[in-house]
Amino acid sequence: MYEKQVMRKYHVELWLAIAIYAVLLTGSIRYARPLAASPLRTGLLLLPMLGFALVIRAIVRHVARIDEYQRLRMLESMGIAAAITCALTFSYGFLETAGFPKLSMFTVWPVMCASWGVTNLARKWIEQ
Repeated sequence: MYEKQVMRKYHVELWLAIAIYAVLLTGSIRYARPLAASPLRTGLLLLPMLGFALVIRAIVRHVARIDEYQRLRMLESMGIAAAITCALTFSYGFLETAGFPKLSMFTVWPVMCASWGVTNLARKWIEQ
C-alpha cells in the first residue's frame, strides 16, 4: 500500500512539473526566439529550465521516499543507462568526424531516457 502511495505522489509531482516545463517551453519558443539577442532573450530562453528543475526535484523526492532496495535498483539502472548513453554519444562523436551529421545536445536526454527504459525492461525480463 505504501509503495502505491509513493508512486502516486511521484507521478503527480512529476507530471505537474512536466506540464509547467511544457508551458514555459511553449512561451519561451513563442516569445523569446523572435527577440533580438539580449540578456532578456537569453533569460527567457532559459526559463523552461525552471520546469526542468521541478522535474529534478520530483525525482529527488521520489528517491528519498522509496525504500533502500528500490533505491538501489533505481540507481543501478540509472548507472547502467548512463554508461550506455556515454558509449552511444561517444561513438557518435567518432562518426561525426567521419562525416555523419552533427547532432544537437538535445539528443542526449532522450538517449538517456531510452537507455534507462530499456535497462529496466531488460532487468525485469531477466529476473522472470
